[in-house]
Amino acid sequence: MSTPPFKRVLVANRGEIAVRIIRACEKLGVECVVAVSEADRGSLAARLAARAVCIGPAPARDSYLRPEVLVVAAKGTGCEAIHPGYGFLSERAHFARLCALEGVTFIGPSPEAIEAMGDKLAAVQIAQEAGVPRVPGSGRIESTAAARDFARRHGFPVIIKASAGGGGRGMRVVRSENDLPRALEAAAAEAQAAFGDPTVYVEKFIERARHIEIQVLGDRHGNVVHLGERDCSAQRRHQKLIEEAPSPALTPELRAELADAAVRLARRVDYRGAGTVEFVFDADTRRWYFLEMNTRIQVEHPVTEMITGRDLVAEQIRIAAGEPISFKQSEVRLDGHAIECRINAEEATRNFAPGPGRLESWQAPEGDGVRVDTHCFPGYFIPPFYDSLLAKVIAHGRDRGEAVRRMQGALDRFEVAGVPTTIPFHRGVLVHADFAAGRVTTRWVEETFLSAAAGEAITSAAPRRQRGDNRRAAS
Repeated sequence: MSTPPFKRVLVANRGEIAVRIIRACEKLGVECVVAVSEADRGSLAARLAARAVCIGPAPARDSYLRPEVLVVAAKGTGCEAIHPGYGFLSERAHFARLCALEGVTFIGPSPEAIEAMGDKLAAVQIAQEAGVPRVPGSGRIESTAAARDFARRHGFPVIIKASAGGGGRGMRVVRSENDLPRALEAAAAEAQAAFGDPTVYVEKFIERARHIEIQVLGDRHGNVVHLGERDCSAQRRHQKLIEEAPSPALTPELRAELADAAVRLARRVDYRGAGTVEFVFDADTRRWYFLEMNTRIQVEHPVTEMITGRDLVAEQIRIAAGEPISFKQSEVRLDGHAIECRINAEEATRNFAPGPGRLESWQAPEGDGVRVDTHCFPGYFIPPFYDSLLAKVIAHGRDRGEAVRRMQGALDRFEVAGVPTTIPFHRGVLVHADFAAGRVTTRWVEETFLSAAAGEAITSAAPRRQRGDNRRAAS
């Protein structure tokens, strides 16, 4: 048996990704300590880890977002490394730098790589230097006049983006010159509140865009590989809902172009660990442009794992310990098709209103080609302090059609009572002709599916026996 990459790792996250990291560590023979807030003392991650250490009250700002407390927790429990998962502190360069200063390995890229890719304007410049095209865009916008000049040159619509942004915050689509001053002010204010940086820039807005990303891995031995692409175009308010791999929109030639660009960019910043290079693909012109790079494991990483047979989280951990990537580019094979549906405690027919509460029952689906990543169990209380993700259902098939059919069957077998879920929404999307034909763009969910007519589809897509199961129980 090979020597474990670490003796003990602190999991600095919660929910399904904490469970996922613990499973990967178990596979590698690594002991786990999980950092939990007071609200997560009874979580599945706390039950599965060798030890759970409380790092503060329920609000994330008092617990999961406190780097000094997490480092103290790691050192106090004898952990050699910290895995930040996604979200929270996973893309904070100062956290990675603090870990290094205190002699704790940060399972992720270097602080310099995080900084380079975390600033969107800096990342765009690096991409262009690496020969990766960007959407026509400005530099830092200092005034309404500068934004107006850009829009007049390139034409409306344009999109305002926060340089330090992510998750759709600090972002505004502007369709007329009259709306520009107010949109700039609102985007800058939102960026300041969310990221502590009001810097914004402007890009030409692509009307029929697809969101396509390339998974990369890099190590300290100079190796960089890619594991194909994911199509994350099914979004609402810039938040991904359904992801699949490979993309139904790409030809082999386009796939090779995007993959080559992603690898060049990763090499440019000496990238180490798992990262994702995101692109916007114009469905009309079939041209692609660099969007951003996420310097962490992605929520949707399981679809890549399903079609490649590679454990990305285990690779992250090994790479952080100084080991080379365990396979060569020539050994990567894309097998079949995989789809992931994010199951949230939300009610789609009420503008996706969150519904925290207690799970009266919970029966996740099983079956050929079906995987469920979750932190839920019967009786678990879903706290109101964090995101509403309950589970990720991933279905794999020999081709896209089989993957869709297996996903439909899995969703039909998924039994939840006590809280609302987005299962009916996903059923509705999967049976829609546009999704079946692979015609989904980043605006499709909001502008086509969530119309008055499609609202009926959300309800009618739910089997009668489960319609009541997905409603939140009266308190």
